[in-house]
Amino acid sequence: MSAGSAGSAAAPCRFAHYFVICGIDTETGLEPDQLAALYQWLEADRQGREPETTATGENLEQSPLKRTFRSKVLARYPENVEYNPFDQDAVNMLCMPKGLSFRTQADPRDPQFHSFIITKEDGSRTYGFVHTFYEEVTSPHICSAMQTLYQMHNAAHGTANPPPPSSSSSSSSSMDSLASSLEEIDTHTSSSSSSSSRGAGSYDSSRDTLYVSKALCLITPMPYMQACRSYLAQLHKAATVKTAPPLPLESYVYNILYEVPLPAPGRSLKFYAVYEAIVCQRPGLGELPLADFSLAEAFSLLGIENLVQVFTCTLLEMQILLYSQDYQRLMTVAEGITTLLFPFQWQHVYVPILPASLLHFLDAPVPYLMGLQSKDGSDRSKLELPQEANLCFVDIDNHSIELPEDFPQFPNKTEFIQELSDVLHSFAISANAGAPPHCPSGSPNTPSTPPKEKTGPFALLQLEDDGRNGNLIGEELATLELLQGNSTLERLQALTKRTGVTVAQIEALRDRIKSQPTAENESWTPSFEEELAHAKLNVQLREVFANRFTTMFADYDAFVIQSAPDLESWLTNREQMHNFDKASFLSDQPEPYLPFLSHFIETQMFATFIDNKIMSQWEEKEPLLRVFDARLKKSHLYNIRATSLRSSNYQRCSTLKETAQAVEQKLLRINHRAVRPHLLDMKIGQGKYEQGFFPKLQRDVLNTGPPLNKWPQRTATAQCRKDWNIQRIDNDNDLKERHVQDARGLGKNLRQPKLSDLSPAVIAQTNWKFVEGLLKECRMKTKRMLVEKMGREAVELGHGEANITGLEENTLIASLCDLLERIWSHGLQVKQGKSALWSHLLHYQAFEDKLEQQQLQASSPVSQVPERRKSESSLALPVLRASLIQDLRHIQSMPEIKTDVGRARAWIRLSLERKLLSQHLKQLLTRQALTRKLYKRYAFLRCEEEKEQFLFHLLSLNAVDYFCFTSVFTTIMIPYRVVIIPIKKLSNAMTTSNPWVCVSGELGDSGTMQIPKNVLEMTFDSAFRPHTHISAIFKCQNLGRLTTVQLGHDNAGLLAKWLVDCVMVRNEITGHIYRFPCGRWLGKGVDDGSLERVLIGELVEPCAEEDCGRGCRTPPQLCSPSQTRRISVTSMSRGLKPTSAQIQEAIGEAVNCIIKHFHKPEKERGSLTVLLCGENGLVAALEQFFHHGFKSAWLFQKTVFVWDFVEKVVAYMVSADPQETTELLAMTWQSLCRYVNAINSTPRNIGKDGKFQLLVCLGARDHLMAEWLPLLVGSPVTPRMYEDAAPLRDHTTVGTLIGVLETLHDFPITLEASLVKGVNL
Repeated sequence: MSAGSAGSAAAPCRFAHYFVICGIDTETGLEPDQLAALYQWLEADRQGREPETTATGENLEQSPLKRTFRSKVLARYPENVEYNPFDQDAVNMLCMPKGLSFRTQADPRDPQFHSFIITKEDGSRTYGFVHTFYEEVTSPHICSAMQTLYQMHNAAHGTANPPPPSSSSSSSSSMDSLASSLEEIDTHTSSSSSSSSRGAGSYDSSRDTLYVSKALCLITPMPYMQACRSYLAQLHKAATVKTAPPLPLESYVYNILYEVPLPAPGRSLKFYAVYEAIVCQRPGLGELPLADFSLAEAFSLLGIENLVQVFTCTLLEMQILLYSQDYQRLMTVAEGITTLLFPFQWQHVYVPILPASLLHFLDAPVPYLMGLQSKDGSDRSKLELPQEANLCFVDIDNHSIELPEDFPQFPNKTEFIQELSDVLHSFAISANAGAPPHCPSGSPNTPSTPPKEKTGPFALLQLEDDGRNGNLIGEELATLELLQGNSTLERLQALTKRTGVTVAQIEALRDRIKSQPTAENESWTPSFEEELAHAKLNVQLREVFANRFTTMFADYDAFVIQSAPDLESWLTNREQMHNFDKASFLSDQPEPYLPFLSHFIETQMFATFIDNKIMSQWEEKEPLLRVFDARLKKSHLYNIRATSLRSSNYQRCSTLKETAQAVEQKLLRINHRAVRPHLLDMKIGQGKYEQGFFPKLQRDVLNTGPPLNKWPQRTATAQCRKDWNIQRIDNDNDLKERHVQDARGLGKNLRQPKLSDLSPAVIAQTNWKFVEGLLKECRMKTKRMLVEKMGREAVELGHGEANITGLEENTLIASLCDLLERIWSHGLQVKQGKSALWSHLLHYQAFEDKLEQQQLQASSPVSQVPERRKSESSLALPVLRASLIQDLRHIQSMPEIKTDVGRARAWIRLSLERKLLSQHLKQLLTRQALTRKLYKRYAFLRCEEEKEQFLFHLLSLNAVDYFCFTSVFTTIMIPYRVVIIPIKKLSNAMTTSNPWVCVSGELGDSGTMQIPKNVLEMTFDSAFRPHTHISAIFKCQNLGRLTTVQLGHDNAGLLAKWLVDCVMVRNEITGHIYRFPCGRWLGKGVDDGSLERVLIGELVEPCAEEDCGRGCRTPPQLCSPSQTRRISVTSMSRGLKPTSAQIQEAIGEAVNCIIKHFHKPEKERGSLTVLLCGENGLVAALEQFFHHGFKSAWLFQKTVFVWDFVEKVVAYMVSADPQETTELLAMTWQSLCRYVNAINSTPRNIGKDGKFQLLVCLGARDHLMAEWLPLLVGSPVTPRMYEDAAPLRDHTTVGTLIGVLETLHDFPITLEASLVKGVNL
């Protein structure tokens, strides 16, 4: 049997796949780290120099003991495993991320432990566990080479003083700055050490002993961190203690590679290392997956609140960078956070330990979770990162985090933290950040301290007890039992004890037997107690996190849309299908959960979770999904969710005790014991032991496994068969999985950077994949925004609602802002500030200002005549031109925004609302010289074809209307231009009175503003007909979407009567124009005598001249028709009158719109004033109802309004005998009279139509309209003023109307202040 085949015979069910030794190759000697040369190649490429002219990468500035030298894989056993091919470059890089490290006898040389992970292209993971120690260098060539390097170093510093390392400047790239900042502390250390002779850190071969780092590594398919850590520590100890181990080291390595199986699901396993037995367990199929990294340490390192915040960033798929001196801390925090994501999985780049060669990967414009090693004493402020707009920076050693802006909190965060604190306190662990990791029992186990181990003689006794070697202890045990069972000997022994004499041989035999482990006490060692406590704490903490998702997503399957008939059609149309009803799901959630959930359901991990749910109807469920669904089924069985539907009450986890007991029983009841290490068939003289040196193991023995690898127990055999079957299924589904990943955006090849080939060509290829991924993500996001905004297409694709909610819209726009920041951060040359987009905008502004200055200096004074401002004849508003610089200055003038990231997002929102985002960005990128200066050649913004497609996708967003700037920045000051346009008759346009205006919106009103008389303007249309209008600009706090305008004057002067056509109001920042139709007189003795009117507005589309620069015309908005001119009841009789049925239908539609308004989420309801007082509102419908059936005008001989009828009815009620009415009717009479008198007593001159409008609004607010209507119908005034066929005299029609109006009694109607101003009730 070949080595390769032997090594892979049972790989899927083996505990460990490889045993690896990394260190220095004495044959090749000292080799500088190849990564330094790679840095120089990248720097030369950036500066345009030939890469061949760069140096070899050796740095003479650093002390030789501080330099990094190339390490190599010295040995690996076996050579290859079929199902897990050995990646030599990746393993070497991750075993020794810093390369070889040298020390002398004066330096600390404590062993260190760390772990790592390798993610393959198919998403599977392989774990590595490394024990690093220092071994004396015995090669004279290595010592001589180190001595030579020191002489060269001292000579270089003796002849010239090198310049100090400079901070990042405009000439250094961000990644180069990052690399230099990481090495800066080493440079200072080397300088100080070289200045003092014979100081610490120096080396002299004649007096110093040289040590070099060496690493022992186990490669395993599952993360048994505690077991591997203990095993490697014992193996290293066997090579350093004075007493030789009982067996050659090959026996222990062979045992872990070939004779120790993976535990079966739901079972525990015990296997034997050199000195101590090791117990591990594997969760069952219905339990949480295996997680062996200490969550207690992760919580102690960060603190509960910080860890919950980082956990939330992970759920929202932000960029997360862990920062620590200790590799194992990076791995502990990374694995701890990803473990807590159950039932979701991290779908993006995952590199808990980022080697120095992969620092360029921090430039990746995708979500990532990476760990970066810090130097001793390095300053965080000197660490320059390519992008920080969406970065969560976790400084583990200093117990601090830096969060992105606009960060939603995890639901029930306070109660959640309290429950976690209670769990930690129950294990006597401090919940405060900064406290060192405290072990639940026993002494703490730091990364550099191996666990307690038993002494050598006890290991010999264990070996003697091994039945395979024939060394049975049964004879001694039988002898002791015989002696103890003899009553005569027992009495003799008791007598001797009383006299002070002991039977020495019997006592020694008893002590020896007691010291042997039995089935009951062999596991109870201090290290086992510690591991048991950690396992119980881990599972309880994970249960608390899992319980939160079980609560929040208890009914998620009800919103999954199963729209495909089979798996093939679903995979084919994955991008076009709507798989989850997000709007309905959010509407079912408690209000406090919405900020977090609205962002989370847009993430890739949630999309993958839903994809797995849909695919489960055609194939076996994904393991995490199966466990989660089983938990939901159990909770539904006990009706846990029913009582908490739409409730934000916190529910604690109720299964903590049961899960801890299950883990404890599993570890105590050993289900399987592996074969003990034993003597191998080795040649005489092999396995030589030399204290302090890890020997070179025999390759021929370790590369070949047992000829028949049959596990002693059936469980292992069954598990082996099952794992083979799983592997076969995975291979069959590989094509399908790739298809799914391609449909989701970035492929799996971007989850982990490739470590085996670090050539510049591979780096360029990786960046090209980033470019393709960004373009695809842009296309998907813009399409999603369009589908959600345009209701018809969303309904056709399965969306439950035609209109997108504001919460969803805000989430999608925030996601677009994040995408743009990542695009602008890709390939950045010089990092200035946290926002790459804002930095580019500032550079562009400075460039344009300089260019404008040069043009002004070069131009003649005659040519500086300002261009004649064009006017819009129909709107009388000057054109608001599309200007990137102007929009930029608007954002700069907003003191409410404090950061560059906030300013960039505000600019994006403003451009999107103005439908200028694509145009602005295209204009920004036209300055190619600036783009070349700011970005490297591989940057997305320098890929011409992809850039054009990107701008085209953004251009498609002009097809819909957004108010993402107006609705978010609610406290900023905004200038508004108001234009009052009279009817187009010059005589009616003139007024001598003093006009005033008050503009109201969804966020407030401007207050009453007097308009000066000298702002009268005259414009001419295309036929040179003159038009006059009044124009004024005022500034006030953001009013939101405008709803009403109060327009009036003081009736002063000879020409006090004013016939107004409409009022136009424009937001001077966003460019939105609102038209408020009037068509009525303002003045005494004309129309209804009103001196002020409340006008209802409508949004106006920009004209062609203003919209020409946007590149895409917006489809016509569904605006309400212009308000008709209503002068009086009698004048309306001359026009077309609606029928009674039409009037009833209009009233029913108006009431129905109001009811729909209150059934929407509170933040999405819009303006109720439009529904009450608009063209098709309740007031207009009731006005038509009262108009219909009025007697002819010649009967009155004057203009009569509805308010005249109401006043006559009230006058009759006042003069009527109160004794003729019931008490209830009298109260209704009194309320109507009180309201009418209050309206008549108001100091406002709102006219008769305005008073009727106010009466209807107040009656609807106080739920009195249905009570007043019978009084108006039953009054004697009604027959005198209405014809017999009038709806008001039809009792059936009136009864129906009362029933319709009573439906409004269930809703709290709130009126704008502009409507009820001056009314005292």
